[in-house]
Amino acid sequence: MAVSPARAAAFEILLRVEREESYADELLHSARLAKLSSRDQGLATELVMGVLRWQSLLDRRLAAASSQQLERLDGEVLAALRLGVYQLQFLTRVPARAAIFESVELVKAARKRSAAPFVNAVLRKIAGGGAEDIFAEIGKSPDSKTLAQNAAHPPWLMARWIERYGLEATRQICIQDQTVPGTATHIHDDQSDADLAAAGVQLAPGRLLSATRRILSGDITGTRAYQEGRVSIQDEASQLVALLVGRGENILDCCAAPGSKTALLARRNPRAKVLATELHPHRARLLQNLNRLPNVHVVAADARHLPFSVSFTFDRILVDVPCSGTGTLARNPEIKWRLKVEDLHDLQSRQVAILKSALGQLAIGGRLVYSTCSLEHEENEAVVEAALEGTAEFKVADLKGELEQLRQCSEMCWKDIASLLAGPYLRTIPGVHPCDGFFAAMIERR
Repeated sequence: MAVSPARAAAFEILLRVEREESYADELLHSARLAKLSSRDQGLATELVMGVLRWQSLLDRRLAAASSQQLERLDGEVLAALRLGVYQLQFLTRVPARAAIFESVELVKAARKRSAAPFVNAVLRKIAGGGAEDIFAEIGKSPDSKTLAQNAAHPPWLMARWIERYGLEATRQICIQDQTVPGTATHIHDDQSDADLAAAGVQLAPGRLLSATRRILSGDITGTRAYQEGRVSIQDEASQLVALLVGRGENILDCCAAPGSKTALLARRNPRAKVLATELHPHRARLLQNLNRLPNVHVVAADARHLPFSVSFTFDRILVDVPCSGTGTLARNPEIKWRLKVEDLHDLQSRQVAILKSALGQLAIGGRLVYSTCSLEHEENEAVVEAALEGTAEFKVADLKGELEQLRQCSEMCWKDIASLLAGPYLRTIPGVHPCDGFFAAMIERR
């Protein structure tokens, strides 16, 4: 009997994530998955993201049931085992016999037939035990080691988050990371709410921003409003960062892909000239959706060496740099298994170079917003401090006033402004706030 299309696709994606360091979200939105039925797409997504979110926990349970060390198993065998144990422990609607049978068939199809009895034996042993309420265990984990085990996060990351944010906030971050994230959209006009409702998309109000709608059910990507660009999918904290840039005449968006912030800037500033730069061709292709906006111009450029003369300045600049992405682990769980502490220092040097380059293009009296979707100090405050060290013409502005103004203008509906601030900076925390983890600093040129 053939393996189900959803499990075959999930197996293939997990192998590519492991071997090629591909990103699961991109593979799950590839042409390969588009050929599946919507039901199979949903199951494949659940399997891939679930395995990646809980990988260390799954491996610990496999190791306890296995007669062989997991490190010595072929990649195909380990991927099939992870898929099997995830279904047994987390997907109560999947019969145990189906989870075991299909994992066995996956190793056979991958030409690892000799491992089939081993996979069958390990999964049958695990199927005999019950699955505890793991989220309750996360919520009462007393220290970084226990939390790392229960929440399937690297111990070094837990230790640093607890030191910086405290144990309770770190528990909340982990619970959010291990939960399927919701989808937020930005509504660009007055008609799209009704259009989406007519298309069967059920919406709820945003929690941070007034123009946000949270999708409760339905496929927004198949609607006319989405295809015409009147609605865009974008996390609420990401939208908030774009709003902080404000209004200007000449706007620069460095490292612009995938373009959601660029589009929001362009729509809020319809008479402005908006330049969007992107270095990598595969990411620049993501900016093609900006073609419908007449005031956006895409420039292929390395943001560390912007191709503009020093006399060509911008009154508004967004510097949303490439980062570790630790504020988005619910959406990109593979990051936590790849990231090493030394990577943060490598990222920091690139981020400082990008920020310094962008500051050189900022007009006197202009505003630059530096942002990341990282929870790490090295990529946030430390970058701003390093870029501004020894300069007197730039200053960090306190974002409290900007957030209060967004509230007064009814663009922001979140009431507890103080919780969004870390000194003069914006700091959103997954689980504590209803969005991804973002950092933003506003820098002005005197």
